[in-house]
Amino acid sequence: MEEVLTPSSEVKMQVKPAVFNSKELESKQQKNNLLRKTMQYGLKEYSIWGFTFLILLTSVFGLYMLQTEFEALRFERLNSIGGTLLVGFGIFLLLSSVSFLVYLIVLHMKYKPIASVSNEELPSCTIIVPAYNEGHLVYDTLHSLANSDYPEKKLQIIAIDDGSKDDTFTWIQRAKAELGDRVEIYKQPKNMGKRHALYRGFKLGKGDVFITVDSDSIVKKDTLRNMVSPFVKNENCGAVAGNVRVLNNKKAIIPRMLSVSFIFSFEFVRSAQSVLGSVMCTPGALSAYRKESVMNCLEDWINQTFMDQPSDIGEDRAMTNMILKQGYHVLFQSNAYVYTDTPVRYKNLYKMYIRWERSNVRENIMMSRFAFTNFREGKKLGTRILLLMQWKKVLLSYPLLLLMLWTIFHYPLMFLSATFVGILIFSSVQAFFFASKSDNKKEAIWAYTYSIFYALSLFWITPYAIATAGRSGWLTRG
Repeated sequence: MEEVLTPSSEVKMQVKPAVFNSKELESKQQKNNLLRKTMQYGLKEYSIWGFTFLILLTSVFGLYMLQTEFEALRFERLNSIGGTLLVGFGIFLLLSSVSFLVYLIVLHMKYKPIASVSNEELPSCTIIVPAYNEGHLVYDTLHSLANSDYPEKKLQIIAIDDGSKDDTFTWIQRAKAELGDRVEIYKQPKNMGKRHALYRGFKLGKGDVFITVDSDSIVKKDTLRNMVSPFVKNENCGAVAGNVRVLNNKKAIIPRMLSVSFIFSFEFVRSAQSVLGSVMCTPGALSAYRKESVMNCLEDWINQTFMDQPSDIGEDRAMTNMILKQGYHVLFQSNAYVYTDTPVRYKNLYKMYIRWERSNVRENIMMSRFAFTNFREGKKLGTRILLLMQWKKVLLSYPLLLLMLWTIFHYPLMFLSATFVGILIFSSVQAFFFASKSDNKKEAIWAYTYSIFYALSLFWITPYAIATAGRSGWLTRG
């Protein structure tokens, strides 16, 4: 049997004071929510917004002033077969993108989260928290989980230190000392990767439902029961994705921009996917799985390879694919909130995106092997459309990159004006959606800033991720 580690009295005495006190956690969360509603706006924020709209309004003016040049270019292109095909292909891409957006809007309007079931109906549940070099954040995570309103007798919390090089395990021991038997703690003999830490947790888990939570995340009091309820109401449900919000979005610019992006990605995109029963990825920050669906694919998952190398990234998307392949539905719960830390520096941000995109390339290939078969009962067309749109982004990344570079070289002003007007239109959709979901509607303006930021500094991510899809490494864990 696995030995459950217990903190020594020396650890209890020497550890530094904790950031969170379990009795004060709920009050702390309420204060954080209040801070999000009353964020500070200073010269830096207003200057960034001013520069953002200066760019966008200038692009609208430029598009108006360059109408003659655009008409001349269109006429020139239509006079050749190659140009006509290029224009036609461009129109096709635009129409397909708009049609897909409308499709998602229709699906989103049909979405409703599943309400929590009673305490008696809730199944036994195992929470698995893998941790590596997270410091005191894992302590906060464990206390927020223990503070949940899930019946204590039905809840098993497992924390696994993946060979951290900092004081992460000391904080895990501190949480164990304060929470007692409510938390089981384990330590990997060396850093083996998140997938192996989760694998150990799945093997140790006794619950009928597994929930995985990142060690830099905080859950709301009712999050766990809302995550588990779909398994009670829907026997075809194999996995559930939680609603991820940004925790550190009070001051740093990148997290504030990501906050808008996350709300659109989860509450709009994943809610639409949920109506189809085909959420494409259950996020590492908060996901739930039916035990049977995990055990059916656990050995394939831990032994997964890509280009003959062990897969040490994309464990969440891989698990989602393997559960979809079994014929289960994967749903999204908008009422199950988790607040997680996000990168505050450009270097950490692009490394996170590279990891995500490499995983998407790998798992698109994996999903394509079953998505066009009779992999489950009922409708499957929507799932296939979602996959095809994923492939569209991947397959067009290089042609569009080359076209962008050619256009910048030959028609720089026309390219910039058209690009930024397109950003203005698309970002307005994101901004409007964020404003409809958030109490702090002013923050919706970051949608425009983020889109410009992405277009200018992160456009290379997908092409680079495709070229390096076989590389391993977490990248963002020091």
